[in-house]
Amino acid sequence: MSRDLALAAFAAETGAHVVREPKERRFERFERGFDARRYLAGLATRGIRFVGRSEPHFPPLLRQLHDPPPGLFLRGSGQVELLGEPAVAIVGARSCSSYGRQISRMLGRELAAAGLVVVSGLARGVDGEAHRGALEAGATTVAVLGCGVDRDYPAAHAHLARGICERGLVVSEYAPGVEPAPWRFPARNRIIAGLCAATVIVEARERSGALITADFALEAGREVLAVPGEITSGLSAGTNALLRLGLNTGFIVGAALGGVIVGATSPGVAIAVDAATFVTAAWLTGAGDGGCTPQFFAGGRVVSADEADIILIAAASRHPGNHFAADDDRSGGVAVAKLRV
Repeated sequence: MSRDLALAAFAAETGAHVVREPKERRFERFERGFDARRYLAGLATRGIRFVGRSEPHFPPLLRQLHDPPPGLFLRGSGQVELLGEPAVAIVGARSCSSYGRQISRMLGRELAAAGLVVVSGLARGVDGEAHRGALEAGATTVAVLGCGVDRDYPAAHAHLARGICERGLVVSEYAPGVEPAPWRFPARNRIIAGLCAATVIVEARERSGALITADFALEAGREVLAVPGEITSGLSAGTNALLRLGLNTGFIVGAALGGVIVGATSPGVAIAVDAATFVTAAWLTGAGDGGCTPQFFAGGRVVSADEADIILIAAASRHPGNHFAADDDRSGGVAVAKLRV
């Protein structure tokens, strides 16, 4: 861990973005004089911990990135193992609409209640609402910062950060004292995506930072899902563009049937999952006058709706937030299901 910590401390001292050992004498001199024990003791006095990427508790999904950080600084009561639990990122516009706020909080609350760790960036708008929703569910949530881990950014979310720390974690690849800078936030977004098996984009303009998070997630081979928005709204231009690319309109929930992780589908397309990942929700396709027919797959077989508790009808439905019934007459929507064990 001492090498990981030295890299992170060197990045803080030089203001550089460091993910690999610099091949320069300046780092050699820094490392020779670096006292890891003393540095860790100083962190501990401020209630901050560090987990290096060479340690076994470093988040396994984050380690899979081609450029994982040297380590993560942690603040809060959550254990480091929290970062390795099934997680979903919810990100989007800072200046989101009331619709975006409502959907973000609903998703944070329902997905956290279903057993997932909600990860976001503590920013205004969608990020903050996703964290609040998870806290409303009495669950843990993780905030990833684009500045030093000791700083509540934005300052207006200091109270929210305290609430997150009571149950979960505030994390950053940046050591205490590192100031926020524009280039640090795209780097932060790769960590948000890297911690999660799936990323949900709620609202995003054409050049939104949330789309950077989506790019990182896709690059890492993770699920990316988008909430449909008004076709005339600039706040939905980015998410609607993602949908035109053919991304799923769905959300994620952990579920098991006889110990088998369950995967739902977009119409006609089964999604392969393994024991480290979990469910993707699906379009509910119309079935004539008989209503909507959701299809879920478990262990290679189709699971009937009678075996599933569908806990959320999400944004694409005409009635967001309602529960789905087998005889429902809605013509479409997005469902999140948790199969009965």
